[in-house]
Amino acid sequence: MARRLVRPLGGMAKMVLLQQQTRPAIFNFTRNYISEMRREAFEENILRLLRYEIRYELERSPPSQPITEFDSFIIDERPGEQWIKLNKKFGENEEIKVEVTMFDASVPVKKGDDVSAADDMQLHITMIVNVVKGESSDVLEFVCSAWPNSIEIRKVYMRGQNGIVDQPYVGPPFKELDDELQDSLYDFLETRGINDELCGFLHQYMKNKDKLEFIRWMEKAKSFIERK
Repeated sequence: MARRLVRPLGGMAKMVLLQQQTRPAIFNFTRNYISEMRREAFEENILRLLRYEIRYELERSPPSQPITEFDSFIIDERPGEQWIKLNKKFGENEEIKVEVTMFDASVPVKKGDDVSAADDMQLHITMIVNVVKGESSDVLEFVCSAWPNSIEIRKVYMRGQNGIVDQPYVGPPFKELDDELQDSLYDFLETRGINDELCGFLHQYMKNKDKLEFIRWMEKAKSFIERK
């Protein structure tokens, strides 16, 4: 009797053991399959939104091809970066180098005297102007704010072309200089094409660049997610 019971019990144990081995495998396969479906659905939703945004931007107000020259300045658009570079020769031995950020700040502007009116935002651009003369190792550097219709000098440095030494004397705050000297420094920039007209151009240029970079960013993100 004992011998007759051993074999059926052994068969049942084997079946139970087999079920214990196969159930986790089937369960894991199902769980992985569902996770993969969810991931694909999630990524497809992102792609759908990116395609919509790209199409919307291109149809609503497509960006212009960046121009490469303005008022004798050669423009380096720096695709994919948050700044541009301008360069020009001035006179026989001067080189003017200008580095310009995209919009990096804004200030509210009131509409007349109506304090209840909503504020308009005036966008700000930082502009760094370097003036180099001949073979000199010195650079006269202006740190400026470029507003939509005006330029504001914030700081004037004298430094070497290879960088600034540790803790240099960088001069007094610009606003503390004599008024006539301040006016003369504005004239110095004006004669080199660093003026209100350039500021107006830069604001239009950066609006276009902002749109271009946004579309480039979305295109890169879309290509990455589409990659298998």
